[in-house]
Amino acid sequence: MTMSIQAHFKSAIQRAEAQAADLKLTESAGEFFTRSHQLQYSYNFSWLGRPIIQYPQDIVAFQELVFNVRPDLIIETGIAHGGSLVLSASLLVLLDVMDCLDPRQSKRKVVGVDIDIRPHNHQALDQHPLRFKMELIQGSSIEPSVIDQVRSHANGSSTILVCLDSNHTHDHVLAELNAYSDLTSIGSYCIVFDTCVEELPAGSSPDRPWDKGNNPKTAVHEWLKSHPEFVIDKDIDNKLMISVAPDGYLRRVI
Repeated sequence: MTMSIQAHFKSAIQRAEAQAADLKLTESAGEFFTRSHQLQYSYNFSWLGRPIIQYPQDIVAFQELVFNVRPDLIIETGIAHGGSLVLSASLLVLLDVMDCLDPRQSKRKVVGVDIDIRPHNHQALDQHPLRFKMELIQGSSIEPSVIDQVRSHANGSSTILVCLDSNHTHDHVLAELNAYSDLTSIGSYCIVFDTCVEELPAGSSPDRPWDKGNNPKTAVHEWLKSHPEFVIDKDIDNKLMISVAPDGYLRRVI
């Protein structure tokens, strides 16, 4: 007999909890992540033609969340080469197709913000077949004018998912959380990427202003103290084991 989808998810959570309790596995996963980060493992992948700079586990987790949440708007801070934007756009198109909608007529879209969209990346995104699903905003994600632009795109959206993946310093991420988290729909997620910085040895990003003690995870834990409407979805952490966003999958519950 085919297992029901509810039973599948229940057993998956049970397996994930067992994984998280397995000291040998968690230590191995931590060692893999630390060494693979040193070797720039996340730079090995692309999505539909654009470098995505992400771990495959987080790509799969994001796909699951988009399918379950079914957002009509995804907000992303941090564009880089645009792979994450293309991922979001492609998943929104798939939702449209499953809902028997014309993707070009559907209101679903992804809004990407970056302080510096490099001309060659901008050109590549402009030429991408999924460009019609993307809105690009250049500027600091915590500048009031940029925040206003993003929020204007949110007008009329019923279900919003937020991804924060730009400057990874504590203060910047805290400001992004304060600027955009309230746009997250109940039952949806605000995903804070690169909380892994706190788990890496000090000095792992020598050319960056963030480090252990000053990173997205420290910002998340400070911010959550005064925002009970969000909780860390530990089921995702337990399932992935290897992720750039431990404690960063924040689900809005109220």
